[in-house]
Amino acid sequence: MNQETVTATGEPTVVARHFRTLFPTTAHGAHTARHAAERWLAAQQERPEVAAADDDSTATVSLLIAELTANAARHGRVRGRNARLALTLTPVVLRIEVTDARGDHRPVPALGADADGESGRGLLLVASLADAWGCEPYPPGGKTVWAECARRTPAPGGAQT
Repeated sequence: MNQETVTATGEPTVVARHFRTLFPTTAHGAHTARHAAERWLAAQQERPEVAAADDDSTATVSLLIAELTANAARHGRVRGRNARLALTLTPVVLRIEVTDARGDHRPVPALGADADGESGRGLLLVASLADAWGCEPYPPGGKTVWAECARRTPAPGGAQT
């Protein structure tokens, strides 16, 4: 884990925590990367300065990581090249990034996905569950698909804000 502290004049200190792992673009590789990220996030929740996530937001983040890593394994495979899962956790947002070597295959949600099919709806889930998501080129020929989830902090009395 890397830790970065960023300050601007007159602004409070913001601490960002980072997790990164490479994984082979296989179903097993995506599964292993997802579980490593889930363990890291659970460890971050135990830190006193990090607000604990509720079960719904934990499940949402887990699903987003699973979809993005599975898509990289399925659609971003290049022989001999790994994909990368990166998480950036700040007090206000969790950013999930998955980078693969297939920049020629840009993700597009399948609006007409077969309701009975076994695939084709992953990006629709990402679009509906994430607060923001997108895709950026990753030179020289890859891409990074990212999703962000706003962190909701508990208000006095236990309500989420």
